Amino acid sequence: MSAMIGYPAAANAGDGENLTQGNTAFALDLYARLKSADGNLFLSPYSISTCLAMTYGGARGDTAVQMARTLHFAANPSQLAASFSDLQKQLNHQESQGIELNIANGLWGQQDHPFLPAFLHEAEKSYGAKLKQVDFRAQADSARREINDWVDHQTSGKITDLIQRGVLDTTTRLVLVNAIYFKGRWVKEFDPRHTARAPFMVSSAQKSDASLMHLTSDLAYAEADGWQLLELAYVGDKLDLVVLLPREVEGLKGMEDSLNQSTLDRWLAQARPQKVEVFLPKFKLTAQFSLAKCLVEMGMADAFSGRADFSGMDGARDLCLSAVVHKAFVDVNEEGTEAAAATATVARSMAVMRPRPTPVFRADHPFIFLIRDHHSGSILFLGRLVDPTRS
Repeated sequence: MSAMIGYPAAANAGDGENLTQGNTAFALDLYARLKSADGNLFLSPYSISTCLAMTYGGARGDTAVQMARTLHFAANPSQLAASFSDLQKQLNHQESQGIELNIANGLWGQQDHPFLPAFLHEAEKSYGAKLKQVDFRAQADSARREINDWVDHQTSGKITDLIQRGVLDTTTRLVLVNAIYFKGRWVKEFDPRHTARAPFMVSSAQKSDASLMHLTSDLAYAEADGWQLLELAYVGDKLDLVVLLPREVEGLKGMEDSLNQSTLDRWLAQARPQKVEVFLPKFKLTAQFSLAKCLVEMGMADAFSGRADFSGMDGARDLCLSAVVHKAFVDVNEEGTEAAAATATVARSMAVMRPRPTPVFRADHPFIFLIRDHHSGSILFLGRLVDPTRS
Protein backbone atom coordinates (compact mmCIF):
# COMPACT_ATOMS: atom_id res chain seq x y z
CA MET A 1 0.00 0.00 0.00
CA SER A 2 1.34 3.43 -0.89
CA ALA A 3 0.16 7.03 -0.82
CA MET A 4 1.24 9.74 -3.21
CA ILE A 5 -0.08 13.27 -2.70
CA GLY A 6 0.08 16.37 -4.86
CA TYR A 7 0.72 19.66 -3.04
CA PRO A 8 0.06 23.26 -4.12
CA ALA A 9 2.97 25.66 -4.22
CA ALA A 10 1.55 28.21 -1.79
CA ALA A 11 -1.37 29.01 0.47
CA ASN A 12 -3.68 31.97 -0.02
CA ALA A 13 -4.31 34.71 2.52
CA GLY A 14 -7.45 33.04 3.80
CA ASP A 15 -5.54 29.84 4.55
CA GLY A 16 -2.97 31.85 6.51
CA GLU A 17 -5.67 33.53 8.58
CA ASN A 18 -7.31 30.18 9.27
CA LEU A 19 -3.96 28.75 10.32
CA THR A 20 -3.31 31.57 12.80
CA GLN A 21 -6.81 31.28 14.27
CA GLY A 22 -6.45 27.51 14.57
CA ASN A 23 -3.00 27.76 16.15
CA THR A 24 -4.30 30.32 18.66
CA ALA A 25 -7.25 28.11 19.58
CA PHE A 26 -4.90 25.15 20.12
CA ALA A 27 -2.49 27.31 22.13
CA LEU A 28 -5.24 28.36 24.53
CA ASP A 29 -6.67 24.82 24.72
CA LEU A 30 -3.23 23.49 25.63
CA TYR A 31 -2.65 26.28 28.16
CA ALA A 32 -6.00 25.39 29.76
CA ARG A 33 -4.75 21.80 30.20
CA LEU A 34 -1.36 22.80 31.63
CA LYS A 35 -2.50 25.62 33.93
CA SER A 36 -3.50 23.26 36.74
CA ALA A 37 0.16 22.72 37.63
CA ASP A 38 1.54 25.04 40.29
CA GLY A 39 3.96 27.87 39.65
CA ASN A 40 5.37 29.48 36.53
CA LEU A 41 4.46 28.22 33.08
CA PHE A 42 6.06 28.85 29.69
CA LEU A 43 5.82 27.21 26.27
CA SER A 44 5.91 27.86 22.54
CA PRO A 45 2.53 26.86 21.06
CA TYR A 46 3.86 27.70 17.61
CA SER A 47 6.71 25.22 18.01
CA ILE A 48 4.34 22.48 19.17
CA SER A 49 1.83 23.15 16.37
CA THR A 50 4.56 23.13 13.73
CA CYS A 51 6.07 19.88 14.92
CA LEU A 52 2.69 18.18 15.06
CA ALA A 53 1.76 19.61 11.64
CA MET A 54 4.75 17.77 10.15
CA THR A 55 3.46 14.62 11.83
CA TYR A 56 -0.07 15.28 10.58
CA GLY A 57 1.33 15.25 7.04
CA GLY A 58 1.72 11.50 7.38
CA ALA A 59 -1.53 10.79 9.23
CA ARG A 60 -4.48 9.14 7.55
CA GLY A 61 -8.02 8.00 8.45
CA ASP A 62 -9.31 8.52 11.98
CA THR A 63 -5.81 9.43 13.19
CA ALA A 64 -5.77 12.44 10.85
CA VAL A 65 -9.34 13.39 11.80
CA GLN A 66 -8.51 13.36 15.52
CA MET A 67 -5.30 15.34 15.02
CA ALA A 68 -7.07 17.96 12.89
CA ARG A 69 -9.81 18.37 15.50
CA THR A 70 -7.41 18.59 18.44
CA LEU A 71 -4.95 20.93 16.71
CA HIS A 72 -7.67 23.04 15.04
CA PHE A 73 -6.27 22.36 11.58
CA ALA A 74 -8.96 23.53 9.13
CA ALA A 75 -7.05 22.56 5.97
CA ASN A 76 -6.06 19.23 4.52
CA PRO A 77 -2.38 18.24 4.96
CA SER A 78 -1.28 19.74 1.64
CA GLN A 79 -2.92 23.13 2.21
CA LEU A 80 -1.77 23.13 5.84
CA ALA A 81 1.84 22.49 4.86
CA ALA A 82 1.75 25.37 2.38
CA SER A 83 0.26 27.69 5.02
CA PHE A 84 2.90 26.76 7.59
CA SER A 85 5.58 27.25 4.93
CA ASP A 86 4.34 30.77 4.15
CA LEU A 87 4.06 31.69 7.83
CA GLN A 88 7.51 30.36 8.66
CA LYS A 89 9.06 32.33 5.77
CA GLN A 90 7.27 35.47 6.94
CA LEU A 91 8.49 35.04 10.52
CA ASN A 92 12.05 34.12 9.56
CA HIS A 93 12.33 37.18 7.29
CA GLN A 94 11.47 39.67 10.02
CA GLU A 95 15.01 40.12 11.25
CA SER A 96 16.22 43.67 11.65
CA GLN A 97 18.77 45.39 13.83
CA GLY A 98 17.93 44.37 17.38
CA ILE A 99 15.88 41.31 16.37
CA GLU A 100 16.96 37.68 16.02
CA LEU A 101 14.34 35.12 15.04
CA ASN A 102 15.21 31.62 13.87
CA ILE A 103 12.71 28.82 13.25
CA ALA A 104 14.04 25.47 12.10
CA ASN A 105 12.67 21.96 11.58
CA GLY A 106 14.44 18.62 11.41
CA LEU A 107 13.76 14.94 10.73
CA TRP A 108 15.80 11.99 11.95
CA GLY A 109 14.77 8.61 10.56
CA GLN A 110 15.86 5.00 10.93
CA GLN A 111 18.41 4.47 8.16
CA ASP A 112 16.76 1.43 6.56
CA HIS A 113 13.09 2.41 7.09
CA PRO A 114 11.19 2.92 3.80
CA PHE A 115 9.73 6.40 4.24
CA LEU A 116 7.60 7.54 1.33
CA PRO A 117 9.26 10.07 -1.02
CA ALA A 118 6.09 12.23 -1.00
CA PHE A 119 6.21 12.59 2.80
CA LEU A 120 9.92 13.43 2.82
CA HIS A 121 9.55 15.84 -0.09
CA GLU A 122 6.77 17.79 1.59
CA ALA A 123 8.63 17.91 4.92
CA GLU A 124 11.65 19.42 3.19
CA LYS A 125 9.75 21.74 0.82
CA SER A 126 7.26 23.19 3.29
CA TYR A 127 9.07 22.88 6.63
CA GLY A 128 12.73 22.88 5.56
CA ALA A 129 13.17 19.55 7.34
CA LYS A 130 15.58 17.33 5.45
CA LEU A 131 15.77 13.71 6.58
CA LYS A 132 18.93 12.73 8.44
CA GLN A 133 19.45 8.98 8.62
CA VAL A 134 20.56 7.47 11.93
CA ASP A 135 20.55 4.01 13.49
CA PHE A 136 18.09 3.97 16.37
CA ARG A 137 18.32 0.18 16.57
CA ALA A 138 22.02 0.06 17.39
CA GLN A 139 22.85 3.63 18.49
CA ALA A 140 19.73 5.27 19.91
CA ASP A 141 21.66 7.33 22.47
CA SER A 142 24.09 8.56 19.84
CA ALA A 143 21.11 9.69 17.75
CA ARG A 144 19.62 11.39 20.81
CA ARG A 145 22.84 13.37 21.36
CA GLU A 146 22.92 14.37 17.69
CA ILE A 147 19.36 15.70 17.85
CA ASN A 148 19.99 17.54 21.11
CA ASP A 149 23.14 19.14 19.67
CA TRP A 150 21.14 20.39 16.69
CA VAL A 151 18.51 21.92 18.98
CA ASP A 152 21.23 23.48 21.13
CA HIS A 153 22.75 25.11 18.04
CA GLN A 154 19.43 26.32 16.60
CA THR A 155 18.47 27.98 19.91
CA SER A 156 21.86 29.59 20.59
CA GLY A 157 22.51 27.25 23.49
CA LYS A 158 19.29 28.08 25.36
CA ILE A 159 17.60 24.69 24.91
CA THR A 160 19.82 21.80 25.94
CA ASP A 161 19.01 18.12 26.47
CA LEU A 162 15.59 18.36 24.87
CA ILE A 163 15.29 14.59 24.57
CA GLN A 164 16.13 12.80 27.80
CA ARG A 165 17.67 9.34 28.11
CA GLY A 166 15.17 6.56 27.53
CA VAL A 167 12.84 8.49 25.22
CA LEU A 168 14.47 6.92 22.14
CA ASP A 169 15.07 3.19 21.88
CA THR A 170 15.42 0.35 19.38
CA THR A 171 11.77 0.73 18.30
CA THR A 172 12.14 4.42 17.36
CA ARG A 173 11.74 5.01 13.63
CA LEU A 174 11.32 8.78 13.24
CA VAL A 175 11.90 11.92 15.31
CA LEU A 176 10.44 15.24 14.14
CA VAL A 177 11.78 18.41 15.77
CA ASN A 178 10.95 22.11 15.67
CA ALA A 179 13.23 24.68 17.29
CA ILE A 180 12.49 28.40 17.67
CA TYR A 181 14.79 31.12 19.00
CA PHE A 182 13.91 34.79 19.51
CA LYS A 183 15.90 37.70 20.87
CA GLY A 184 14.46 41.19 20.62
CA ARG A 185 15.21 44.65 21.92
CA TRP A 186 12.41 46.86 23.14
CA VAL A 187 11.48 49.84 20.98
CA LYS A 188 11.46 51.74 24.28
CA GLU A 189 13.99 50.22 26.63
CA PHE A 190 13.83 50.30 30.41
CA ASP A 191 16.60 52.31 32.06
CA PRO A 192 18.52 49.94 34.38
CA ARG A 193 19.05 52.85 36.79
CA HIS A 194 15.30 52.83 37.44
CA THR A 195 15.13 49.12 38.26
CA ALA A 196 14.61 48.55 41.97
CA ARG A 197 13.97 45.70 44.37
CA ALA A 198 10.35 45.52 45.45
CA PRO A 199 7.87 42.97 46.82
CA PHE A 200 6.15 40.67 44.32
CA MET A 201 2.95 39.18 45.75
CA VAL A 202 2.97 35.52 44.80
CA SER A 203 -0.34 35.27 46.67
CA SER A 204 -2.17 37.25 49.32
CA ALA A 205 -0.22 35.26 51.93
CA GLN A 206 3.18 34.98 50.22
CA LYS A 207 5.57 37.46 48.65
CA SER A 208 9.03 37.37 47.10
CA ASP A 209 11.68 39.99 46.44
CA ALA A 210 11.82 40.95 42.74
CA SER A 211 13.62 43.43 40.48
CA LEU A 212 10.91 45.68 39.06
CA MET A 213 11.83 47.60 35.92
CA HIS A 214 10.23 51.04 35.48
CA LEU A 215 9.19 53.00 32.39
CA THR A 216 6.74 55.80 31.60
CA SER A 217 5.96 56.05 27.89
CA ASP A 218 3.29 55.96 25.19
CA LEU A 219 2.31 52.29 24.90
CA ALA A 220 -0.65 50.23 23.71
CA TYR A 221 -2.86 49.78 26.77
CA ALA A 222 -6.36 48.60 27.69
CA GLU A 223 -8.22 48.08 30.93
CA ALA A 224 -11.52 46.95 32.38
CA ASP A 225 -12.86 46.36 35.88
CA GLY A 226 -10.92 43.17 36.49
CA TRP A 227 -7.85 43.41 34.28
CA GLN A 228 -5.22 45.49 32.51
CA LEU A 229 -3.45 44.78 29.22
CA LEU A 230 -0.12 46.17 28.02
CA GLU A 231 1.77 45.72 24.76
CA LEU A 232 5.52 46.29 24.67
CA ALA A 233 6.83 46.42 21.10
CA TYR A 234 10.15 45.06 19.95
CA VAL A 235 12.38 46.79 17.40
CA GLY A 236 10.74 46.59 14.00
CA ASP A 237 7.22 46.90 15.45
CA LYS A 238 6.26 43.43 14.17
CA LEU A 239 6.59 41.45 17.40
CA ASP A 240 5.41 42.43 20.84
CA LEU A 241 5.11 41.22 24.41
CA VAL A 242 1.54 41.27 25.67
CA VAL A 243 1.01 41.23 29.45
CA LEU A 244 -2.42 40.37 30.84
CA LEU A 245 -2.58 41.55 34.45
CA PRO A 246 -5.51 40.84 36.79
CA ARG A 247 -6.38 43.71 39.12
CA GLU A 248 -6.40 41.49 42.18
CA VAL A 249 -3.43 39.57 43.60
CA GLU A 250 -5.53 36.39 43.56
CA GLY A 251 -7.10 37.19 40.19
CA LEU A 252 -4.94 34.94 37.98
CA LYS A 253 -7.20 31.88 38.17
CA GLY A 254 -10.26 33.86 37.13
CA MET A 255 -8.36 35.38 34.23
CA GLU A 256 -7.10 31.96 33.15
CA ASP A 257 -10.60 30.48 33.33
CA SER A 258 -11.97 33.23 31.07
CA LEU A 259 -9.08 33.13 28.60
CA ASN A 260 -10.09 31.85 25.19
CA GLN A 261 -9.72 32.99 21.59
CA SER A 262 -12.69 35.35 21.60
CA THR A 263 -11.80 37.01 24.92
CA LEU A 264 -8.16 37.40 23.91
CA ASP A 265 -9.15 38.95 20.58
CA ARG A 266 -11.56 41.29 22.37
CA TRP A 267 -8.96 42.38 24.94
CA LEU A 268 -6.32 42.98 22.27
CA ALA A 269 -8.75 44.98 20.13
CA GLN A 270 -9.31 47.42 23.01
CA ALA A 271 -5.63 48.40 23.27
CA ARG A 272 -4.90 52.02 22.32
CA PRO A 273 -1.66 54.05 22.53
CA GLN A 274 -1.46 56.26 25.60
CA LYS A 275 0.97 57.29 28.28
CA VAL A 276 1.39 54.51 30.85
CA GLU A 277 3.60 54.13 33.91
CA VAL A 278 4.91 50.57 33.86
CA PHE A 279 6.44 48.39 36.56
CA LEU A 280 7.46 44.98 35.17
CA PRO A 281 9.66 42.35 36.85
CA LYS A 282 12.81 40.99 35.32
CA PHE A 283 12.56 37.22 35.05
CA LYS A 284 13.95 34.05 33.51
CA LEU A 285 11.93 30.88 33.04
CA THR A 286 12.71 27.38 31.77
CA ALA A 287 9.95 24.80 31.38
CA GLN A 288 9.87 21.26 30.04
CA PHE A 289 6.87 19.08 29.21
CA SER A 290 6.05 15.59 28.07
CA LEU A 291 2.82 16.17 26.15
CA ALA A 292 1.69 12.70 25.10
CA LYS A 293 -0.84 12.21 27.93
CA CYS A 294 -2.16 15.74 27.50
CA LEU A 295 -2.65 15.32 23.74
CA VAL A 296 -4.42 12.00 24.25
CA GLU A 297 -6.81 13.67 26.70
CA MET A 298 -7.37 16.50 24.20
CA GLY A 299 -8.54 14.01 21.56
CA MET A 300 -5.49 12.52 19.80
CA ALA A 301 -5.80 9.06 21.34
CA ASP A 302 -5.34 6.98 18.18
CA ALA A 303 -1.99 8.59 17.31
CA PHE A 304 -0.41 7.09 20.43
CA SER A 305 -2.00 3.64 20.17
CA GLY A 306 -2.10 0.52 18.06
CA ARG A 307 -4.96 2.13 16.11
CA ALA A 308 -2.56 4.77 14.70
CA ASP A 309 -2.54 5.28 10.95
CA PHE A 310 0.58 7.07 9.76
CA SER A 311 0.62 5.26 6.45
CA GLY A 312 1.30 8.58 4.74
CA MET A 313 4.83 8.31 6.18
CA ASP A 314 5.83 4.83 5.04
CA GLY A 315 2.90 3.25 3.23
CA ALA A 316 2.10 0.90 6.11
CA ARG A 317 0.26 1.13 9.42
CA ASP A 318 3.29 0.20 11.50
CA LEU A 319 4.03 3.53 13.21
CA CYS A 320 2.56 5.30 16.22
CA LEU A 321 3.65 8.25 18.35
CA SER A 322 5.51 7.36 21.51
CA ALA A 323 6.43 10.83 22.82
CA VAL A 324 6.00 14.55 22.26
CA VAL A 325 8.50 16.52 24.33
CA HIS A 326 8.79 20.29 24.60
CA LYS A 327 11.20 22.65 26.34
CA ALA A 328 11.12 26.46 26.45
CA PHE A 329 13.19 29.34 27.87
CA VAL A 330 12.56 33.08 28.27
CA ASP A 331 14.58 35.98 29.69
CA VAL A 332 12.88 39.39 30.10
CA ASN A 333 15.13 42.31 31.07
CA GLU A 334 15.70 46.04 30.53
CA GLU A 335 17.02 45.64 26.97
CA GLY A 336 14.40 43.23 25.72
CA THR A 337 13.53 39.55 25.65
CA GLU A 338 15.31 36.34 24.76
CA ALA A 339 13.20 33.24 24.26
CA ALA A 340 13.67 29.79 22.81
CA ALA A 341 11.78 26.54 22.55
CA ALA A 342 11.94 23.15 20.91
CA THR A 343 9.49 20.33 20.35
CA ALA A 344 10.17 16.75 19.33
CA THR A 345 7.65 14.19 18.18
CA VAL A 346 8.83 10.59 18.31
CA ALA A 347 7.27 7.90 16.14
CA ARG A 348 8.00 4.28 16.86
CA SER A 349 6.99 0.96 15.46
CA MET A 350 4.03 -0.55 17.17
CA ALA A 351 5.77 -2.36 18.99
CA VAL A 352 -12.66 51.81 24.24
CA MET A 353 -11.18 53.79 27.19
CA ARG A 354 -12.36 57.11 28.74
CA PRO A 355 -9.76 59.89 29.21
CA ARG A 356 -8.19 59.64 32.63
CA PRO A 357 -4.92 60.30 34.49
CA THR A 358 -1.85 58.31 33.43
CA PRO A 359 -2.65 54.69 34.32
CA VAL A 360 -0.20 52.67 36.38
CA PHE A 361 0.51 49.14 35.17
CA ARG A 362 2.19 47.57 38.19
CA ALA A 363 2.87 43.90 37.48
CA ASP A 364 3.85 42.98 41.05
CA HIS A 365 1.60 39.91 41.25
CA PRO A 366 0.93 36.89 38.98
CA PHE A 367 0.10 37.57 35.32
CA ILE A 368 -0.18 35.95 31.89
CA PHE A 369 2.14 36.98 29.06
CA LEU A 370 2.63 36.12 25.41
CA ILE A 371 4.99 37.01 22.58
CA ARG A 372 3.13 37.38 19.31
CA ASP A 373 3.67 38.36 15.71
CA HIS A 374 1.60 41.52 15.38
CA HIS A 375 1.11 41.12 11.63
CA SER A 376 -0.30 37.60 11.56
CA GLY A 377 -1.47 37.40 15.17
CA SER A 378 0.53 34.20 15.70
CA ILE A 379 1.38 33.41 19.32
CA LEU A 380 5.03 32.34 19.36
CA PHE A 381 5.33 31.99 23.14
CA LEU A 382 2.79 31.86 25.97
CA GLY A 383 3.13 31.64 29.72
CA ARG A 384 2.41 32.97 33.16
CA LEU A 385 4.64 34.42 35.86
CA VAL A 386 3.71 33.44 39.40
CA ASP A 387 7.09 33.98 41.07
CA PRO A 388 9.94 35.86 39.29
CA THR A 389 12.51 34.46 41.71
CA ARG A 390 11.95 30.93 40.43
CA SER A 391 13.33 29.96 37.02
